[in-house]
Amino acid sequence: MENILEETKNIMRRYNIRANKSLGQNFLINSEVVENIINSSEISKEDMIIEIGPGLGTLTKYLLEKAGKVLCIELDSKMIKILQDRFSNYQNFEIINEDVLKVDLNKIIKTNKENEKIKNVKIVANLPYYITTPIIMKLLEEKLDIESITVMIQKEVADRLIETPGGKNTGAITYTVYYYCESEKVMEVPNSSFIPEPEVTSEVIKMTLRNKPAVDIENTKVMFMIIKSAFMQRRKTLLNALTNTKVFMSKQEGIEILKKLNLDENVRAENLTLQDFANIAKIICK
Repeated sequence: MENILEETKNIMRRYNIRANKSLGQNFLINSEVVENIINSSEISKEDMIIEIGPGLGTLTKYLLEKAGKVLCIELDSKMIKILQDRFSNYQNFEIINEDVLKVDLNKIIKTNKENEKIKNVKIVANLPYYITTPIIMKLLEEKLDIESITVMIQKEVADRLIETPGGKNTGAITYTVYYYCESEKVMEVPNSSFIPEPEVTSEVIKMTLRNKPAVDIENTKVMFMIIKSAFMQRRKTLLNALTNTKVFMSKQEGIEILKKLNLDENVRAENLTLQDFANIAKIICK
């Protein structure tokens, strides 16, 4: 890989570009990180890659060489011009100037998979940190026909996403990711890998979609509502949190449900497994 720093500086000079803080832009200039993202994504010519927020196209360039097709979704119209100038003579390049949260990804994936050359769809992105969680939730909750999600995000968020429920970094989103995916850390990325340098350390993680969800539950909506309620008041015990948010009609009902499931009435949300939450949801639904 050639000198990404020089290339980035040249592009920024040529197009008179500064990183847009409000869009959370930090341009990646570390070739080792680019290489790790590309390698861990395990891309083949039968894959379509959806790249969210390609920016100046640092990753895009290498994705285009490996994949059958690369579809970039970019909100910043300044970047669109740069990406078109750089890559429009690639046959396998497509770009959408949209907010990813408003894009119908299911429709895009279905249309592209009907083209028999595309077998799998993978998400690869250096995500804007300020909307990481909504993007990840969209990718999982819309039950997209995708194989994996390889993203670089803020380390603190990454550690929460890939934690095993009950571990020290557990948050409400940990359970959602675990329900849909098997996750792993690829690498930690120092601030000096970007211009301008962000104030936080970053991390590349890979989430591979499970063939079937981690627990068997009919009403996932109720289960995730219970998890959300439990973590809204995470300083409190599970019993108090779920009583305060009216998941349990009364404290007494809560005590009986926890007893039925062999859970201590002083247990906190982050100590529960996904199966524990599924069991509470099953009882509530009855």
